[in-house]
Amino acid sequence: MSLSADQIEAAAGDLFTAERSGKQIGLLSRRFDGMTMDDAYAVQDALIKRKLAAGGKIAGWKIGLTSKAMQHALKIDIPDSGILFDDMLFEDDGTVPAGRFIQPRIEAEIAFVMKQPLSGTSVTAGDVLAATDYVAPSLEILDTRILRADPDTGQTRSIVDTIADNAANAGLVLGAQRHNPREIDLRWTGAIVMRNGEVEETGLGAGVLDDPVAGIVWLVKRLAEYGQSVRAGDVVLSGSFIRPIEARPGDVFHADFGPFGTVSQIFA
Repeated sequence: MSLSADQIEAAAGDLFTAERSGKQIGLLSRRFDGMTMDDAYAVQDALIKRKLAAGGKIAGWKIGLTSKAMQHALKIDIPDSGILFDDMLFEDDGTVPAGRFIQPRIEAEIAFVMKQPLSGTSVTAGDVLAATDYVAPSLEILDTRILRADPDTGQTRSIVDTIADNAANAGLVLGAQRHNPREIDLRWTGAIVMRNGEVEETGLGAGVLDDPVAGIVWLVKRLAEYGQSVRAGDVVLSGSFIRPIEARPGDVFHADFGPFGTVSQIFA
């Protein structure tokens, strides 16, 4: 890592304050020249500790940047991950209060809810399926506590900015439907995502590393490198198979996953 312990704590503190104040901070990638992905995960970890100390409870994990298009945009070849908290859960067809987020966006994903823990670097797709209680349609709400672009230079966020900012994690909505992942082809499970009644995006589960299950395998192996694991009861968002859609005040989102189910959310 290139950042000192003091720099890591300072960055985490700024992100923590930004989330509560609704005021974004500048790019960490510009503030700390040479910042690495290990640095970014260290900042994320320090941020998570602050959220836990403030009373937050971990509800699971999210996997991001699983599509080739998003990886190419950020010049990387691997996904990233962040931590879900209990206050990020929103009811299906419910309403996000006005001002809750800074620049929210929506993605459609397949959510895994675990009945058994998963850990280690030798985990397989079969292990993931055996440990999964059920899969469900979901919407992820993204937000950024970091500016998307520097106003002076035009420099855009990099992977280290996104990781440090808890992988742009903000909220999730689970659909009511529950499915056994061993009885459905998740590669062919997809969604038509509408905003205010108009189709904005469509996609298939295969857009997530060729199979959403592969995303869970990647996550468990990555967590093992940091001495972490997926717990029983965790919700794991396997990664989006659509581009992020801006969520403006008054927008109504509806994701139709066909036989897999539906999930909706309103932004006040």
